[in-house]
Amino acid sequence: MKRRHAAKAPGALAVAMAAASLLAGCASGVRQPDLTLPQAYEAPAGDVQLPPAALDTWWTIFADDGLNALEDEALRNSPDARTQIARLQEAGATRSSTILQTFMPTGQLTGSASRKQTADLGSNADSFLPVGGRSENEALNFNVSWELDFLGALRTARQAARADFAVTRFQVEAARASLVANVADSYFQARGLAIQLADANQTVRIQSELLRVATVKATHGLGPPADADRIAGDLAQARSQVESLEAELHVAQRLLLILVGRGPDRVETLPVVADVPNPPPVPEAVPGELLARRPDVRQAEFQMRSAVLKTKLAKEQIFPNLVLQPALGYARAVAPGVALLPGGGFGLQQQTTTTGFWSYGIGMTQPVLDIPRMLQDAKAQGARAEQAVIAYEKAVQTAYGDAESALVRLSADERRIRLLEDGEARARRAYEAARIGYTSGINDLTTALSAEQSWRTDRTALTAQRVQALRRAVQTYKALGGGWAYAAEQTPVRTP
Repeated sequence: MKRRHAAKAPGALAVAMAAASLLAGCASGVRQPDLTLPQAYEAPAGDVQLPPAALDTWWTIFADDGLNALEDEALRNSPDARTQIARLQEAGATRSSTILQTFMPTGQLTGSASRKQTADLGSNADSFLPVGGRSENEALNFNVSWELDFLGALRTARQAARADFAVTRFQVEAARASLVANVADSYFQARGLAIQLADANQTVRIQSELLRVATVKATHGLGPPADADRIAGDLAQARSQVESLEAELHVAQRLLLILVGRGPDRVETLPVVADVPNPPPVPEAVPGELLARRPDVRQAEFQMRSAVLKTKLAKEQIFPNLVLQPALGYARAVAPGVALLPGGGFGLQQQTTTTGFWSYGIGMTQPVLDIPRMLQDAKAQGARAEQAVIAYEKAVQTAYGDAESALVRLSADERRIRLLEDGEARARRAYEAARIGYTSGINDLTTALSAEQSWRTDRTALTAQRVQALRRAVQTYKALGGGWAYAAEQTPVRTP
């Protein structure tokens, strides 16, 4: 449809403006999300309060210099971290471009120049008008189009662009939180494997001693040869376990190197200590904080905002569109002509004409035949907005379930550690008594080695549980929304 100047159709513009004013106040029609959450988790209450700053860098709670160094290195050099930075830069540039399009006018400078030489090939030589000669044409035009924000559609587009950028930002923050959690999880898993490898080597030593004793007894007729064969089978199994743990530890070290951005390095450059600390206490938590802290919840929230704004924008497309149309131009033309000579008479002479112009106007477009299609498009966008609302509600419920499950499991891990610590202490005292008895000549070597093996089995179980509790703590802090710069990026929680 052609644009018409407003001065030529005042009646049509007035009618369109009146109709648009009636429809401008229409809301998007998207329902409010249901964010009902309980006041507290159905989990044991935590022991410590974590301020936002501490939860942002939760890995420092473990007081492990090695872990702190790996996390800092991962946030600087990890391929995942660098990729997310590039994604955020791309999203920022896209947002700025979209916003600038709603503020800035559009237009282009066009110009042309031509020269033509014409020759007479047989016309009447007595013609008064010049035939043939040189002609030149030059033109320069600057046409501008500036859309007016008649009923707020451009403002809505800017809000939608900011919401889309926020979605990407929280995707980046979620990736960052996953990165630091994966580094900590792999780190504690590697340390646990190192402890298991050390215990497996000790088991090989114990089985070797038992085999030596059984072999000596069988040689001197003090025991059956079957005992030596049984112990030899146990020794082979222990050595097989050592081989398996060495391979698993190598794989864990390689994965950790890749996570921190040092994939090509040798695994020997990442030493792993065969020791694990006790897990930190269970933190206190409030379900409502998930709405402000979890990156995936914030991402779903802004996806919902963007969908609602786009629904509103789809309805606003039905309204008239007003555009200012200023223009500037310059033209120069040179062509053969006839001029009055100073001495009288007429003669041939090149004529040069130079002109300039400026103009302004206003154009309007009002969709008419496209309105049924646009209404259906708006209806489809409304359905997409409803899906975004449902996804937001699901993200909130999923976040609550993740956090509560992590808190319940971490609390159970703490209780299991206390039980295993008591069992390991008793097994250690029994081993010490057996060792003293063997040194004093009361017990034989087999009794002492069996007691040591039992103690090491209990110690292995305790170590495995401590590693599990540490990894569970990592999951808990991630589930509570830790691991991203919330204090620097805090945004009020509100729904459209």
